[in-house]
Amino acid sequence: MASLLSVENLQVQFQTKKGINTAVDGVSFSVEKGRILGIVGESGCGKSTFIKMVLQKSGSSTERLEVSEKGLCEVASGLIISYVGQETKELKGDIEQFCEEHHLNKSLFCSILRQLDFDRTQFSKSIENYSEGQKKKVLLAKSLLTPAHLYIWDEPLNYIDVFSRMQLEQLILAYEPTILFVEHDVKFCEKIATQVVKL
Repeated sequence: MASLLSVENLQVQFQTKKGINTAVDGVSFSVEKGRILGIVGESGCGKSTFIKMVLQKSGSSTERLEVSEKGLCEVASGLIISYVGQETKELKGDIEQFCEEHHLNKSLFCSILRQLDFDRTQFSKSIENYSEGQKKKVLLAKSLLTPAHLYIWDEPLNYIDVFSRMQLEQLILAYEPTILFVEHDVKFCEKIATQVVKL
């Protein structure tokens, strides 16, 4: 099966005020269609840096990373990525405006939010006034409804309660997306990941 993402003996380094920092060192794995790969590691080991590098290589991000790499990190040609980062501060407007802006089916979008334990009363409120957990659910629901070859989620469980985590697990198992994710929650990794890579 052709890989969407191939990584072989990869080393990534970047410059800091204290010198050169090695973010990723000697990592090898591949992501095939239908697989769910979890990336784990201590804070500051380069998980988010690696994800940003993949987004840049795929053309999904214009952010320039000042890194040097050795080894192979190759994305499939024409790869479409749906990305959920850690930041929620750019969310604004109401659900209606959000769905129009991102070309989402409002009914399906709200249905997914309901499955993530979203109260109906929130649908009439401004997204800026949502809690951080509710904002993260908005981003995850948007991602699941966005057609893509690969879904990349950077710490999707930030601010998410245990019940909603279980609901998200069920949604993933139902939708069967191909996912590359970074997460500290061991139980979540055990439940959904077909492979776990330690950086």
